[in-house]
Amino acid sequence: MDSPSSIGESSTARIITRSSMIDSIKGCALSGLVGIRVDKEELRRRLIMPDYLRLAMVDAIKSKDVDAGEQHFKLRGPGEILPPEAPMVVFINPRSGGRNGQVLKERLQELMSEEQVFDLSQVKPNEFVLYGLGCLEKLATSGDHCAKETREKIRVVVAGGDGTVGWVLGCLGELNRMGREPVPPVAIVPLGTGNDLSRSFGWGGSFPFVWKSAIKRTLLRASVGPVCRLDSWHLTVQMPSGELVDPPHSLKRTGEFSLDQGLEIAGELADKGSCYEGVFYNYFSVGMDAQVAYGFHHLRNEKPHLAQGPVTNKIIYSGYSCTQGWFFTPCISDPSLRGLNNILRMYIKRVHCSEWEKIPVPTSVRSIVALNLHNYGSGRNPWGNLKPEYLEKVRYIS
Repeated sequence: MDSPSSIGESSTARIITRSSMIDSIKGCALSGLVGIRVDKEELRRRLIMPDYLRLAMVDAIKSKDVDAGEQHFKLRGPGEILPPEAPMVVFINPRSGGRNGQVLKERLQELMSEEQVFDLSQVKPNEFVLYGLGCLEKLATSGDHCAKETREKIRVVVAGGDGTVGWVLGCLGELNRMGREPVPPVAIVPLGTGNDLSRSFGWGGSFPFVWKSAIKRTLLRASVGPVCRLDSWHLTVQMPSGELVDPPHSLKRTGEFSLDQGLEIAGELADKGSCYEGVFYNYFSVGMDAQVAYGFHHLRNEKPHLAQGPVTNKIIYSGYSCTQGWFFTPCISDPSLRGLNNILRMYIKRVHCSEWEKIPVPTSVRSIVALNLHNYGSGRNPWGNLKPEYLEKVRYIS
């Protein structure tokens, strides 16, 4: 299905697996422009928006009112103002990147402008969509040619992990639903632990050591790179009312949800249920790895000082895997908790088919993953080297 776009290069369609430290270090480059010197002032001219547009956008977001920026439009002065060649905004998660978020934020503000760099702990991406872009659209309908072209050309950079990127993509995806196109394409500065979205589109697997020069190259590449498409998947989760859950940003609570009557239900369902809906772009899982990720999510929120960077995070992940995941589940005394087949029934409905087909789950399965990328679990390639005849068969079936 159509979705927000991610900036990348055609060469990134190749399946890449980085399993060694040397490959990981090679992946730190972030950009295909390694070795090219980027002039700071020239870069600013390409990216920075006119003062009145930046201030109008920020005022609209702060006041949550698209009309709040009109005062700057009135004060912009006579004459035509030309839009930048590649207007850009950056969302940064200060909790990612080994707690270097604040330093990176200051560097980005120096390269662009303070108003075009948004701290996600202060400005949510849905606020930017509703009020920031809404302000530009309002000025454009008032006859402002510069605002119109800026809105059409604007691109977004997300400095964070896969969760942060998915959060921003989900909010930008609402533009499609509201009929407010075009949807800005998205580039990535990988600050997370796994960074599989970033790896899949050629933005690198980790935060680079020489990040000051790399950031300039990344911004330049984000301003000129071609746009690649990324599938999005709509997900609905229902659970009995009263369950205490802390869902990720990508899942929002909605109203009641009724199951398809054609499904075979084992046991009785609760009278009332809580329903969550959202969109995912990389992968969705049920089982061991989901349990580990959920535990890490809570630990990072409760004790943020423990999650100091990708290496530390991976050590914590390994600890959770040993106590909650693959190594622990075979030892559980209760057989009903050892495999997903005891607690899960999986059905699929093929294209152009009205009947649900039950998929058997082997007793040894500890996790089921719906995967949308060539990378999983920090750059692993779960697909292997697929033969052309198999790929042709899959293409024909789908």
